[in-house]
Amino acid sequence: MAASELYTKFARVWIPDAEEVWKSAELVKDYKQGDGVLQLQLEDGEEIEHKLDPKTKNLPHLRNPDILVGENDLTALSYLHEPAVLHNLKVRFIDSKLIYTYCGIVLVAINPYENLPIYGSDIINAYSGQNMGDMDPHIFAVAEEAYKQMARDERNQSIIVSGESGAGKTVSAKYAMRYFATVSGSASEANVEEKVLASNPIMESIGNAKTTRNDNSSRFGKYIEIGFDRRYHIIGANMRTYLLEKSRVVFQADEERNYHIFYQLCASSHLPELKALKLGSANDFLYTKQGGNPVIDGVNDAKEMSNTRQAFTLLGINESYQMGLFHILAAILHLGNVEVKDRDADSSTIPPNNGHLTTFCELMGVTYQDMSHWLCHKKLKTATETYIKTIPKIQATNARDALAKHIYAKLFNWIVDHVNKALHANVKQHSFIGVLDIYGFETFEINSFEQFCINYANEKLQQQFNMHVFKLEQEEYMKEQIPWTLIDFYDNQPCINLIEAKMGILDLLDEECKMPKGSDDSWAQKLYNTHLKTCALFQKPRMSNRAFIIQHFADKVEYQCDGFLEKNKDTVNEEQIHVLKASKKFDLLVELFQDEEKATTPTGATTGKRVLSVKPDKGRPSSSKEHKKTVGLQFRNSLHLLMETLNATTPHYVRCIKPNDFKHAFTFDPKRAVQQLRACGVLETIRISAAGFPSRWTYQEFFSRYRVLMKQKDVLADKKLTCKNVLEQLVQDPDKYQFGKTKIFFRAGQVAYLEKLRADKLRAACIRIQKTIRCWLARKKYLRMKKAAINIQRHVRGYQARRLVKFMRRTRAAIIIQKYQRMYTERTRFKRKKAAALAMQCILRAYMARQHYKGLVREHKAVLIQKMVRGWLARQWYKRSLEAIVYLQCCFRRMKARRELKKLKIEARSVEHYKKLNIGMENKIMQLQRRIDEQSKDNRAMNERLNGLESSHAVESERLRKEVTRLRTAEEEAKTNANKVTSLLEELARLRKELQTTQSEKKVIEDWAEKYRDEMEKMVAELKDQNGMLKTEKDDLNRLIQEQSLQMTEKMRRALQEETQQLESDLNEERSRYQNLLTEHLRLEERYDDLKESISVNAPKPGHRRTDSTHSSNESESTYISEFAESEEGSRAGEDMTRGGDMSTFLKMQKRVTELEQEKHSLQNELDRREEQFQRARARDDEEHKKARGAELEYESLKRQELDSENKKLKHDLNEMRQLLGGNAGANTSVPGSPAYKVLLDQLNSSNEELEVRKEEVLILRSQLVSQKEAMQHKDEKETMTEPMAHTEDIRKMKDAGEITQAYIGLKDTNRLLESQLQTQRRSHDNEVEVLRGELQSMKEENNRQQQLLAQNLQLPPEARIEASLQHEITRLTNENLDLMEQLEKQDKTVRKLKKQLKVFAKKIGELEGGQVESVSPGQTVDEPIRPVNIPRREKDFQGMLEYKKEDELKLVKNLILELKPRGVAVNLIPGLPAYILFMCLRHADYVNDDQKVRSLLTCTINSIKKILKKRGDDFETVSFWLSNTCRFLHCLKQYSGDEQFMKHNSNKQNDHCLSNFDLAEYRQVLSDLAIQIYQQLIKCMENILQPMIVSGMLEHETIQGVSGIKPTGLRKRTSSIADEGTYTLESILRQLNSFHSIMCQHGTDPELIKQVVKQQFYIIGAVTLNNLLLRKDMCSWSKGMQIRYNVSQLEEWLREKNLMNCGAKETLEPLIQAAQLLQVKKKTDEDAEAICSMCNALTTAQIVKVLNLYTPLNEFEERVSVTFIRTIQTRLRDRMESPQLLMDTKMIYPVTFPFNPSSLALETIQIPTSLNLNFLTRV
Repeated sequence: MAASELYTKFARVWIPDAEEVWKSAELVKDYKQGDGVLQLQLEDGEEIEHKLDPKTKNLPHLRNPDILVGENDLTALSYLHEPAVLHNLKVRFIDSKLIYTYCGIVLVAINPYENLPIYGSDIINAYSGQNMGDMDPHIFAVAEEAYKQMARDERNQSIIVSGESGAGKTVSAKYAMRYFATVSGSASEANVEEKVLASNPIMESIGNAKTTRNDNSSRFGKYIEIGFDRRYHIIGANMRTYLLEKSRVVFQADEERNYHIFYQLCASSHLPELKALKLGSANDFLYTKQGGNPVIDGVNDAKEMSNTRQAFTLLGINESYQMGLFHILAAILHLGNVEVKDRDADSSTIPPNNGHLTTFCELMGVTYQDMSHWLCHKKLKTATETYIKTIPKIQATNARDALAKHIYAKLFNWIVDHVNKALHANVKQHSFIGVLDIYGFETFEINSFEQFCINYANEKLQQQFNMHVFKLEQEEYMKEQIPWTLIDFYDNQPCINLIEAKMGILDLLDEECKMPKGSDDSWAQKLYNTHLKTCALFQKPRMSNRAFIIQHFADKVEYQCDGFLEKNKDTVNEEQIHVLKASKKFDLLVELFQDEEKATTPTGATTGKRVLSVKPDKGRPSSSKEHKKTVGLQFRNSLHLLMETLNATTPHYVRCIKPNDFKHAFTFDPKRAVQQLRACGVLETIRISAAGFPSRWTYQEFFSRYRVLMKQKDVLADKKLTCKNVLEQLVQDPDKYQFGKTKIFFRAGQVAYLEKLRADKLRAACIRIQKTIRCWLARKKYLRMKKAAINIQRHVRGYQARRLVKFMRRTRAAIIIQKYQRMYTERTRFKRKKAAALAMQCILRAYMARQHYKGLVREHKAVLIQKMVRGWLARQWYKRSLEAIVYLQCCFRRMKARRELKKLKIEARSVEHYKKLNIGMENKIMQLQRRIDEQSKDNRAMNERLNGLESSHAVESERLRKEVTRLRTAEEEAKTNANKVTSLLEELARLRKELQTTQSEKKVIEDWAEKYRDEMEKMVAELKDQNGMLKTEKDDLNRLIQEQSLQMTEKMRRALQEETQQLESDLNEERSRYQNLLTEHLRLEERYDDLKESISVNAPKPGHRRTDSTHSSNESESTYISEFAESEEGSRAGEDMTRGGDMSTFLKMQKRVTELEQEKHSLQNELDRREEQFQRARARDDEEHKKARGAELEYESLKRQELDSENKKLKHDLNEMRQLLGGNAGANTSVPGSPAYKVLLDQLNSSNEELEVRKEEVLILRSQLVSQKEAMQHKDEKETMTEPMAHTEDIRKMKDAGEITQAYIGLKDTNRLLESQLQTQRRSHDNEVEVLRGELQSMKEENNRQQQLLAQNLQLPPEARIEASLQHEITRLTNENLDLMEQLEKQDKTVRKLKKQLKVFAKKIGELEGGQVESVSPGQTVDEPIRPVNIPRREKDFQGMLEYKKEDELKLVKNLILELKPRGVAVNLIPGLPAYILFMCLRHADYVNDDQKVRSLLTCTINSIKKILKKRGDDFETVSFWLSNTCRFLHCLKQYSGDEQFMKHNSNKQNDHCLSNFDLAEYRQVLSDLAIQIYQQLIKCMENILQPMIVSGMLEHETIQGVSGIKPTGLRKRTSSIADEGTYTLESILRQLNSFHSIMCQHGTDPELIKQVVKQQFYIIGAVTLNNLLLRKDMCSWSKGMQIRYNVSQLEEWLREKNLMNCGAKETLEPLIQAAQLLQVKKKTDEDAEAICSMCNALTTAQIVKVLNLYTPLNEFEERVSVTFIRTIQTRLRDRMESPQLLMDTKMIYPVTFPFNPSSLALETIQIPTSLNLNFLTRV
């Protein structure tokens, strides 16, 4: 297919851009041949026209498919060109935060300017042992590849790290060395890898400085060779340095610093040891303040100084040398502050007593006069004379700076030499890996001699790189038998010749330096004359005659000639050096300049040439010649030597890229990146690869990827032939591909074409599938709609019919209703009319009647009015008439009255007249009295009513009563005056009025009362409402309180649960810590055993080793080392190590022995002090305890007498038994030396010896007691206080040495005896005191309880008091009964124990009697005659014990542990049989109360298990077998220990088998520790078996075939996911898990322990799988997530089959499950982000972000995760409190527990098979 055919509509291309370098665009219409313009649309939617070059007609670069963007290897891109490379790096760096990318054999590293968590030990472990193509790009992958190739190919390796300043070269080299140090370790105890790493801070402090581009820029080049031995362990290292930037010592540009060491010294000047340097702030010195910024953000110079000093110490540079170095460095700073002043135009001077120069001379140990003189003078030599000439100020200042630079360069070389000495290997180096950290191509505005040398070195390295790439391409083609065509690539040999050839730039420079009056201008003219017309790579600037331009491989560089000659000669004043060499105070200074000669031109400062490890230095020329070499010549020679070294090794390339000039984190500047890519050769690699066949596929990969392009008939059995046939059909041009032996090679762009065909085929298939699916969906929808329509029609028609019937019924009903309604309406209308007519008639008639009635009334009223008027008129006439008559009468009567008055006046004087008057008055008075009485009654009634109605009117009533009284008085007065009656009547009227007023007021009051009652009722109602509201609020509050209590309860429950979980986690952490300590202890033990073996091998002794047949006690002791004799082991191990010659280990052990001896002395001193205190205390209490001591002495004498009598009795019995035995032997046996006789005689002899020993002890005790008694009688209190002095005086008086020795021994024995007695008495006294205290405490508690009960009873009523006292008495009696029952049980146990002992003694007597009766032949062994007699008797009453002899212990251990085959035992015998046998033997040793036998058996068992595990620790079956048996043995020790907590599930017979004499709790702990060690060994063994299977089976193998396709890969091929032979699959993992489970079940492993093992297995599977997923970009895809979830479901199914779902194994896979779900869920919206955050709770934020960054689509139908979405995830997860660690810890082991699992198997039923060869065991 022609390339122009790819430029169709929607094709994407790259076009040049001024700012972004390259910009993406899309074709709007197809390109046709001959078009001069392309119609393009940019990504922002703008449409432009791109004009093609009319001459070349070159089309713009095509863009790669999206699925290829972000690839790990740039060579995997289909289109290999600059924009594709730049875009791929940018996508990985910005979007995915990936800083490493492969470009063929080159690792491109972009500096992120941020600390990333990708360099930890977990990452190192993840990359260790992996293929380079299987993991994501990383510096560790390159280091692992170099390490692996060194071991595999037996060839030295080199890692070449290059790049601009600030690109990260030093850091990359540092991490590479850290990887080697971590992975390989050291071959000795010298910790060489730590020293190699420790050289970094030293070299950084003296060789690195802050520049405008980098805060830690290396200002020199270095090549470090890390040496390895034959086992590929680090044994040493060597460093070579290149071109130190000396000018930085005396000058720094703005915002730059001098070397770090100067600022570290100034920051540490406050330290006491550095006070003598007289330093201060860095701003006080000229050499450190010129940059104006002496502080680096985030760097503590004082702390860095401490690290530098520690590194010096670690590398063997002692404190004195360090102080010497610091003196020299401080002197350089002071030298820079020496001020030179002008004396005249040609001379200068330094003022006397210059402070800084004085300090410089003091620090350097030189004279002030000499140094000040030669700083301002120089010596000129001619053939005959020598002149001393003054120099001007400028030259003097330059001379001062030159001296400072020279001193620093010498110091730098000295440090490098000593670092190399410290890293020098003591053993022979087998191979090495070199790490070259060298400056990259540099071009600045002003380029001088340093940039010229740097670019020259890069030219050489680029040539070597091009040749290596070309060579690899050629080897690949030849290996695949592809026709080799010459590829045109840039050859920079002409540029190298221009620089280094004869009459080249360096040659002319050296020649000019030899000229007496050579100058930079004359040298420039020579360059113009020589090369300007002959070499196209050399040019002259237009505007300058003091510069030249060289066309380098990366770019054109203009060099300024100023300073070239001076820097190339690098001269220093000879006399100044002589002054420094004359220093007698400072040896280090003399050592620096010991090789200096006259006319010194230092060499090491610029080249840093060190001792080489590749080739020896052949015949170094004389020192004078070497010192005359120029800097350029030296640099050229060292560069040639470096090239020879690199050519002799296999190189690995790391190209460091600086993404921006502002040190912004993850900011990508395309312009700067392209410049560096061009300069470092990455684009040249791409160009070389693109010139040939850059894309390579294996036939299997091609078949798997492009199977969709093949028809069924094209698929043949031979996949190679199938691929050929299909490719010939797809690609017509045969030049676009080549078929190799194992691969298909494609030209650039062909993979993109094939991917386009594949995508089109898949798109067509998708369209067809969509068409079919849509058709099927449409038909299904149509059928559903049709069925629904019919159903709807049926229901509608039925509904309509029902509606019709309903309508007809309604119509008929409506007619009937209408009939009755109309009838009702007419009837109602008739009734209304009738009622209206009647009403009208009624109204009319009533109206007429009313009118008639009104007429009648009117007439009647008129008549009545007439009557009244007429009457009034009549009365008026009558009144007038009457008044006239009365007036007439009055006049007449007045006249008559006057006449009568006169007559009465006369009669009044008479008595009778008065009497008549009185009689009339009395009657009137009586009438008035009666009326008053009636009125009084009325008043009283009214008063009573008023008083009853209202109490408030009592005052008014009183007033009324007073008025009544007044009325009575008035009545009395009325007797005399009748006129007062009228006043009384008026008063009565007033009273009535007041009564009415009172009644009205009463009514008002009643109304007010009624109103008040209503208000009160209303108020009560309101109060009731408020009460109801309060009740409601109360209920609400109660409910709220209940809810809060429930919430509080729930909160407390959660808190308790969290606390419980925290305690459980703490317990697990403590268990894990303890088990890790056990692991470390085991490792140290193994190390100790290895040391012993190596020592024994190095220093063998004759007769030390014995054969297996010689089973002596010495051999057993040497074979099995007791854990309870560590001090003896240490001493013996120390002696062995001394003999072995391992001095470091011997010194450690000797130090430990010294510490133990010191501890022993301190304990002895403490014991002596305690004895002295005891003696003093006893002396003070001597008088008080004399009687008690006398009683004790009497008791001791009685005891002695009893012992004597007992000894005599035992002697007598012994003699009688001997006589009896002799008589029986003579009567019953013919052979006096029979075995039974010997056994019994030996026992009796041993008893006799024991009695003799006891007798001697009694005698010693007697003598000591006598001496003690005598001493007590002659002692005094003061003499007791000074007892040691008295003893000293007595000893001095003794002249005989024997008497002194005996006295000392006696005193020692006495002290020991007294100490033992004191300790015994003290223990007994303490026990009695404790018992009394306990009883006193119990009595106090009982008393308090009684008092409390009494106080409570007193408060109770009498009946309850009696009941409480009875209840208390019942409780007390119950407690007493329980105590008595416990005592009875204890007595029963004691009785049973005594009965057992009686049975044992009886059986022994029976055995002795049976042995006497049985006759034995002399040819039998000791064991043979006993077993036939005793076995039948023991089988009758078997107690579950096995008896063995002490000498058979080794045989027991050997047959049962060391030589036992687990497979046979597991298949044929009961599980745990060795454990049961060992416990039965242990039971017998406990039964006979033999503590030595118990200790020996347990120790031998433990050590034998350790030995077999050490020997066969990699065999899972063996480790599982002994884990099961160790746990069973531990369970037996618990089950038969006699502890009640372990006897709950025992039978009565098992309880009888409990241990009776020894408490083996300590040994249970030892066995538990041993079980933990075995468990960890089992996990390690299991991990070693599973580790190679996990990645292949869980990730790489396609369990569901066809789900995921293979993407195009680059030069570094990944492991294929196709299941070839030998490839592990998921089935392999499941089979292995089944094997583990069946083996553990066969061995009888506890089910709980099996669950813990399975949980650990699944954790390892999940952790390893997840870690590899996080480090492999090709595995992070949707289809891989499906594969992982399927694999996890298979593991869960396995758990269900084994009934292990509740063991916690599934939870360990939760991080892996969530990672797989994360690969499959949607990743677009905020809702998706929220779902991911809630779903992935088992993953850390770093892991989630890493998976999202690595997510890679395998097809064009998938989409990448946007950067915005990832930032949203990070924002939501910001508050999570978690570890920042990326990878899971695969070495983590869950803490193991051994739950008690009692056995139901009875010991007496166990049978020992003969296959175990344990016939020497006897059943008891």
